[in-house]
Amino acid sequence: MYVDPPPPRPRELGEMPPATATGPLDAQPRVWEFNPEYQRLVTAWQEIVPLLDKAAAALDKVYAKARSPQTWDAPAGKRYVEDIAQWRNRLALYRQSVLTSISDEAADTPRWIPSPSGAPHAFS
Repeated sequence: MYVDPPPPRPRELGEMPPATATGPLDAQPRVWEFNPEYQRLVTAWQEIVPLLDKAAAALDKVYAKARSPQTWDAPAGKRYVEDIAQWRNRLALYRQSVLTSISDEAADTPRWIPSPSGAPHAFS
């Protein structure tokens, strides 16, 4: 089995944006907002993991029943068990690739972004 990559971290209660470093050219303090693109990745992760878990559990249940000697009397049953095992492996690979793509994109996406404060600012 594969280990899931690290999930994107949702915004925690009381979490504050990064400290604002104001320089001599920065007359206004920066206003930060939680990145909506990062939130989209958090939501995608939270929606896809239960669906993948449900599909894996369904295949595991079918695989357990298929391996039972009471299920198949014919030698052809072995072929079906192998097919189900291949589907379980494919689902594990699919899970790994989907979660890795979400995790990689989250690692490259900033959690906080400067938000427009409404007034034009020469040195943003």
